[in-house]
Amino acid sequence: MKILRILLFPIVPIYFLVTWLRNRLYDSGIKPSKSYDFPVICVGNLSTGGTGKTPMIEYLVRLLKNQYKIATLSRGYKRVTKGFLLADENANVDTLGDEPFQFYNKFRSIYVAVDENRQNGISGLRQLSPQPEIILLDDAYQHRKVKAGFNILLSSYKNLYTKDIVLPTGNLREPKIGANRANAIIVTKCPNDLGDAEKQTIIKQIAPKEHQHVFFSHIAYSDKVVSASEEMPLEAMGNFTLVTGIANAQPLVRHFKSKSLDFEHLEYGDHYNFTIKDIELLEQKDLIITTEKDYMRLLVVESLQDKLFYIAIETVIDKSSEFNKLILDFVN
Repeated sequence: MKILRILLFPIVPIYFLVTWLRNRLYDSGIKPSKSYDFPVICVGNLSTGGTGKTPMIEYLVRLLKNQYKIATLSRGYKRVTKGFLLADENANVDTLGDEPFQFYNKFRSIYVAVDENRQNGISGLRQLSPQPEIILLDDAYQHRKVKAGFNILLSSYKNLYTKDIVLPTGNLREPKIGANRANAIIVTKCPNDLGDAEKQTIIKQIAPKEHQHVFFSHIAYSDKVVSASEEMPLEAMGNFTLVTGIANAQPLVRHFKSKSLDFEHLEYGDHYNFTIKDIELLEQKDLIITTEKDYMRLLVVESLQDKLFYIAIETVIDKSSEFNKLILDFVN
């Protein structure tokens, strides 16, 4: 794969030019973007994935849901449905996609909707009663037809956008200059002990504009694992199989190794659709721990339900009071 990416390097200038020109057309108003008179917050990235958008959306939901009627709007990646769909009791991973279905299962007091056309999705949400007061756009940084009032750009500590180039040789969906649209830039998945000196080095690399704020976050793992019927302490688990279908499983693997847990790791691609052959392999395992997103996909397999657990995660933001104030000042 790395060799193929190197061979495709001649395409990089073409991709760069096309995405740069597209952004220029939106920035100049030649291609129209729609603005809204109520708070719309976009969470996204410049890279192709693995920056922690889902836990960031959940962080915002927890911050705002007790004071406001919240809605999340996602594309619904790999769902079998099309157009606008509002989550209800009939929703599942196939109709919504794994991440929106996770939002729906965790936060029943909010609206969870999917639509590949974000303008249409926002319109559908605003027709509901009561109207959502705040809409959180999941993975919509490149969806320029909507102009969010507040943009949160995520970049993984291990794969900073400042050190990357555009597709297909690199991982960036658009040139680095696109970061200028962000109001807040969050360096995610940092080591828990990241020092101030290194933070300052990273901030210098990012070179934020006057309107931008830079924050650092890390992942907090639960000390328990959860199944459909019980919770158990993580460290009480015996030998198990870790199953992941996410963009970057290494932080979770490192966490389990730091706990000296006894496990094997079956690693699949991001948003992986498990096949019959995969399920047959998993049925042979005695105990399975997976991510919350993968749990949503695997839970429908009845033969796995008694052995299937997930570990929950949360985003922890350094200087969270400053970040929270930034968001609350925007929505008020």
